Amino acid sequence: MKGRLSDGRAKPRKDVWLVISVVILALYALFMIYPLFMLLRNAVIDSGGQFTLDYFVKFLSKQYYLGTVLNSFKVSISATILTMVIGVPLAYFYNMYEIKGARFLQISIILCSMSAPFIGAYSWILLLGRNGLITNFVKDLTGIKLPSIYGFGGILLVLCLQLYPLVFLYVSGALKNVDNTLLEASENMGCTGLKRFFTVIIPLCAPTIIAAMLMVFMRAFADFGTPLFIGEGYRTFPVEIYNSFMSETGGDTHFASAVAVIAIIITAVIFLFQRFVNSKFQFTMNALHPIERKKAKGVKGVLIHLFCYGVVTVAYAPQLYVIYTSFQNTSGKLFVDGYSLNSYVDAFSKLGNAIPNTFLIGGVALIIIVALSILVAYLVVRRSNIVSKFIDTLSMVPYVIPGSVVGIALIMAFSSGPIVLVGTATIMIVALVIRRNSYTIRSSVATLQQIPMSIEEAAISLGSSKMKAFFKVTMPMMANGIISGALLSWIAIITELSTGILLYNWRTTTLTIQIYTYVSRGSYGVAAAMACVLTVMTTISLLIFIKFSKNKNITF
Repeated sequence: MKGRLSDGRAKPRKDVWLVISVVILALYALFMIYPLFMLLRNAVIDSGGQFTLDYFVKFLSKQYYLGTVLNSFKVSISATILTMVIGVPLAYFYNMYEIKGARFLQISIILCSMSAPFIGAYSWILLLGRNGLITNFVKDLTGIKLPSIYGFGGILLVLCLQLYPLVFLYVSGALKNVDNTLLEASENMGCTGLKRFFTVIIPLCAPTIIAAMLMVFMRAFADFGTPLFIGEGYRTFPVEIYNSFMSETGGDTHFASAVAVIAIIITAVIFLFQRFVNSKFQFTMNALHPIERKKAKGVKGVLIHLFCYGVVTVAYAPQLYVIYTSFQNTSGKLFVDGYSLNSYVDAFSKLGNAIPNTFLIGGVALIIIVALSILVAYLVVRRSNIVSKFIDTLSMVPYVIPGSVVGIALIMAFSSGPIVLVGTATIMIVALVIRRNSYTIRSSVATLQQIPMSIEEAAISLGSSKMKAFFKVTMPMMANGIISGALLSWIAIITELSTGILLYNWRTTTLTIQIYTYVSRGSYGVAAAMACVLTVMTTISLLIFIKFSKNKNITF
């Protein structure tokens, strides 16, 4: 029997989901809002406890610092344009024509975006660096010295080849919703080929293309690993944040905090602009008659296949070369004649706890992400209110903020009492959760939105509680979205560098950090072997994703 008050009235039921939303909000407040507040406080309060804006003035008054921001915008805008030029036609050809080996092509395209960004930079150094394979080959053959891979050109090359899959996936998803009757109608009116592409396809996919452009821009702006490796004198903003903090750690950390706050302001503006554009330029298409792929015949078919496979080859070949070099013998920083497993033997002897830490720290973070994402998804979809919307927005903020900023904020918040987490595995888990939960949350929300509320209501009408109906009925139906998002989060976790490089110590080092360490030392053979291990891990994760995901349109 239900409990009753002294006057005979039934006791009001506690709203369990209200309690859950308060707990989640409290966790976000502790591990995200509080660190960001401490970061801001450290930026405007000097060592004497006085309010000041001197650190911001220092940044804004020096051309060098402003130059790093302009460099990041230059790289991001250029990368966005080039990825559109590559990704949009690639998606169009893939969805409009029968491509031989289409499934293999799709997997290869996705793999290009799944590896750690700095591994792409490292692989291009092996090919086009000062002593790279292609560099030496062209020099020996023609005497011509190729342009340096280091600097703006190299950063742009690596980012484009890693980010074009985002455009491909976004636009492919949009094309699947285009009704084929529209294309047939345009063809009957004499609108074909390039004319149809620019006057029909592009306008229909415009909202998605805009979303993809903004996503690429944010990813490029926040990228840390690529410019760190091959930027050299071309400093970008995320790298400057890292360098400012590392150089200031032994003394004044206030300037580093001010730089991080400026980064938050810039990325927040970009993020809000992205959400505004998505809300204004969004419409729904339902394809009653999906696009029917045509056979690519003759010269046209050859050119289409050359373009599609040419892009993938250029994008993925450097990583294949890394695999090849992992079996070569080395002498110091140089690869020499002969092949062996020495690099792998050496690598595994030096890995220490890197692989166990990767699985342990990453695994705990993933479990928390899955649990958190399920609860947040329910709050956003089934209990939509100001609090749930605020939680949903908070979950996306760390995704667009440079990882180095998140790392610095956590250090500022938890390096001294009342809660000390710096130097522990816990702070790395926290960083991974807040940085990488957006994948699983977005996937879970999208899946739950497709499940009718009437199913839960039917279970409740049969005597089940709301909580039991959700966990016993709805959640199993969400399994595909949860698993898909979790695997994407997992791939992002095991390739994370920007936060881990600030938070790790010798007890909590991960595989990604170890690879970075040995590349920095010039131990290319060992680094190549470790990179291969990471590539195998990401490839297996992707194959698992494809196995369990019913939705083939992967989005980020």
